Amino acid sequence: MKTYALILALGLSLSATAALAHAHLTAQTPAAGATVAAPAALSLTFSEDVNLAFTGVAITGPDKAPVTQGTPSLNADQTVLTVPVAGTLAAGTYTVDWHALSNDGHKTQGHYTFTVK
Repeated sequence: MKTYALILALGLSLSATAALAHAHLTAQTPAAGATVAAPAALSLTFSEDVNLAFTGVAITGPDKAPVTQGTPSLNADQTVLTVPVAGTLAAGTYTVDWHALSNDGHKTQGHYTFTVK
């Protein structure tokens, strides 16, 4: 019985470790729910390094039209994705749909909104 409990505990701890091995969005600029002046770029910070070829965002404006983006880039430790915005964003609410592939192969995705005043 003791062996079974030890195996179960080990299995649960490994499962918890595997669940944490995903690139979760930990911060963003503009912040989710914030009202800001029109940004020149978006910055998304992940909990671990991501693969630029398979990580990105789709931005839609208040009229549901896609926002034109410049070329995205990663910082040196590959945890901060910067996405330039082409032109000036008009007032209204914007939706950012993001997806990420961590360098260890795990996919994550999500979305948030911010408002341009």
